[in-house]
Amino acid sequence: MADPPRVEPWDDPERADDELAEIVPDAPRKPYDMKDVIGSVTDEGSFFEVHENFAKNVVVGFARLDGHSVGVVANNPRVNAGTLDIEASQKGARFVRFCDAFNIPIVTFEDVPGFMPGTDQEHNGIIRHGAKLLYAFSEATVPLLTVITRKAYGGAYCVMSSKHIGGDVNYAWPTAEIAVMGPKGAVNVLYREELAEADDPDARRQELIDEYREEFANPYTAADRGFVDDVIEPTETRARLVQDLKMLKGKSSDQPAKKHGNIPI
Repeated sequence: MADPPRVEPWDDPERADDELAEIVPDAPRKPYDMKDVIGSVTDEGSFFEVHENFAKNVVVGFARLDGHSVGVVANNPRVNAGTLDIEASQKGARFVRFCDAFNIPIVTFEDVPGFMPGTDQEHNGIIRHGAKLLYAFSEATVPLLTVITRKAYGGAYCVMSSKHIGGDVNYAWPTAEIAVMGPKGAVNVLYREELAEADDPDARRQELIDEYREEFANPYTAADRGFVDDVIEPTETRARLVQDLKMLKGKSSDQPAKKHGNIPI
């Protein structure tokens, strides 16, 4: 029941890394390395990745924030665009359960376009395995801090420690896109008939994509509805997380009187 021991911090809790402001590319399909974000936000040199060579589209590991131990779960856009597949879901769920078992707060960095599509994933149970990650985050009683850096689409957004499943603090960067699906997919579904009748379907599709991205695929609509607590500048991330970790120290959660839940295995 004890909290992990804290070490004397060696890094400035208010440190703002200006490189974070440029780390997310303007092009929505261009990848970047989420490990660079983790390294900039956590105490300098403290990030220790585990299971590095398994399911590389999700990064998990231990780090420190102002000397406090935290577990880190993050999508990595450099591998399969950061999508959640069966192995990534298993990797994330196992790590979340470990952190919760030993009272280690969890910081989630999110850039996820969805679950991996394909018949292979479907036949091998992506729904069941994806539900393991959902279950792990939902049942966790440790402090849950989430930062959405870019894409947060559909069910995969909900799974990654969102407010909807009990996340304590959720932030979004101005580059975040929070929506049911990506602009292109949404436009193809919502405006199928209009596009079929258009004189120039490609040009009209691009117009609708731009309109959708401006109106829906941004963090401000989500913040207005309470899905995220605040839209912050990337350089503020470290200071905010350090403050929130102090605020959530001693967090307790009263679970229903039952033996245990029924994890999807």
